[in-house]
Amino acid sequence: MTITPIKTARDYDRALRRVEELMDAKPGTKAGDELDVLTTLLEAFEAKHHAICPPDPIEAIKFRMDQLGMTRKDLEALLGGRGRVSEILTKKRGLSLEMIRRLHRELRIPLESLVGTAA
Repeated sequence: MTITPIKTARDYDRALRRVEELMDAKPGTKAGDELDVLTTLLEAFEAKHHAICPPDPIEAIKFRMDQLGMTRKDLEALLGGRGRVSEILTKKRGLSLEMIRRLHRELRIPLESLVGTAA
């Protein structure tokens, strides 16, 4: 078992092929240990080079509204009046902590999506 760091796309592809060969390896065996190490290296490479950022909070709300067949009027009970809903959906006003909690609780939008990332 010769394991090297995964630094390039070529290294990544090579490691993926090897993992496919080792998928049936039994835990605690030499092959099983190699599989564990390779999957850890692959996960680290993917986290660094193919990170998936959470969606924009407003886009997450709009997506969930579409999934549930909701209108802007349906959001008024969660966010406030028509004006407030409009300001939020046009990004003129941010979400308060209480709004985030309500959206998460009532619409099951993941908190990670509602909080977003720092600009």
